[in-house]
Amino acid sequence: MKTRDLVIGALLTALALIIPIFFGSYLRIYIPPFSATLASHVPTMIAFLISPAVAIMVGLGSSLGFLIMMGPVVAARAFIHVFFGLAGALLVKKGFSFEKALIATAPIHAIGEVLVVLPFGFTFNQALIMVGIGTLLHHTLDGVVAVVLARLVLSGVKLANNVSN
Repeated sequence: MKTRDLVIGALLTALALIIPIFFGSYLRIYIPPFSATLASHVPTMIAFLISPAVAIMVGLGSSLGFLIMMGPVVAARAFIHVFFGLAGALLVKKGFSFEKALIATAPIHAIGEVLVVLPFGFTFNQALIMVGIGTLLHHTLDGVVAVVLARLVLSGVKLANNVSN
């Protein structure tokens, strides 16, 4: 892994930890059995643009943050960030646009979270309706935030390059 990618990955992992630990109480929506912490997917989604290894690293950091704050069920759901992050990063690497990768990974994310909660005593209907649909909505909202942030950062980099030339 390049030093640049490692540093960006570390910063995104720090955000993935900070969001549930420090901002979770402000950004959390809780409708039992579903919970969502707004912006919690954004670091993993931004990692799509760096590399598959960075996406995995950020997904693991997110899982740890949710384990610390919310316990094993939510941490198990957050572990799905590793898989949808890897899938998204591979799609971007293959030439998919960021937006298309976000759309393509939404079902992976939602189905993964549905499957993860079933062994914890959720009925299939609870898992599908509350967790699956909730995750799709949450993924979409965080995807919009990630796209806006990515465009802002990229336009800032272009501006900085123009100023330095």
